Amino acid sequence: MKLYAILGDPVAHSISPIMHNHAFKKLGFDGCYTRYRLQEGSMLKERFKDLALKGANITVPHKEWAYKEADEVLGIAQQIEAVNTWIEKDGKILGYNTDAPGFFESVKEFEFETLLILGAGGTAKAIALYLRAKGYDPLILNRTKERLRFFQELGFKTYTWDDFEPRALDLIVNTTSAGLEDQSLPAPKELLVPLFQKAKYAVDVIYNKITPFLALARSMGLQTKDGTDMLLYQGVLAFEIFTDFHYDKKSIEEAMRKGLELLDR
Repeated sequence: MKLYAILGDPVAHSISPIMHNHAFKKLGFDGCYTRYRLQEGSMLKERFKDLALKGANITVPHKEWAYKEADEVLGIAQQIEAVNTWIEKDGKILGYNTDAPGFFESVKEFEFETLLILGAGGTAKAIALYLRAKGYDPLILNRTKERLRFFQELGFKTYTWDDFEPRALDLIVNTTSAGLEDQSLPAPKELLVPLFQKAKYAVDVIYNKITPFLALARSMGLQTKDGTDMLLYQGVLAFEIFTDFHYDKKSIEEAMRKGLELLDR
């Protein structure tokens, strides 16, 4: 049996094991997927090998470490400089990023032209670069200047809380961990309220939870979405990588959706 896991901190809330294990069973793949809390990103490769993992999803806050520690980085992850999926192949660890296409698939139902991304970590990088390739010009807002350098060097319009003035934007996306384990907002309320007054949609990459960010957006009449669909779609892509593209996307998605339905019972 091949062992897979999600590595990060925190991971106790993760529903990835339910999705993947249900798909493994339904599609007849001899695999098992679990969670592993990893506090130190510098130990990522060592733990991956100690656990004899065949593949893994890497979540916050270790996606940049996953990029640095991979033996080879493929696809859009090379530009993003953040990796959320590892696979061991012929003794080498290959790194991919499935966050970006997963996010894009999850917001296809929304009609938007302009957007603001809150945060400047690995997920923000993935979404910003992927959306730019699709013809969008996302703005980036982060608490501090330091992490904005990556975006500035690539020509994105960037702002800190101190120099940003709210404007009319269709879609506001939270990529930070604010609200995951507490009641914090990803930006000061005095910035979010005027943004939401002019926006149509609010999306949080945190899944299976109405975060304070989404609750505020809903209270102001915005159409909202948490990160469950993004998790599903990036999970389908990761599953393809884990199983060497042996199964078609539709079959994987159907099996994973059935797994998620178990959570509602």
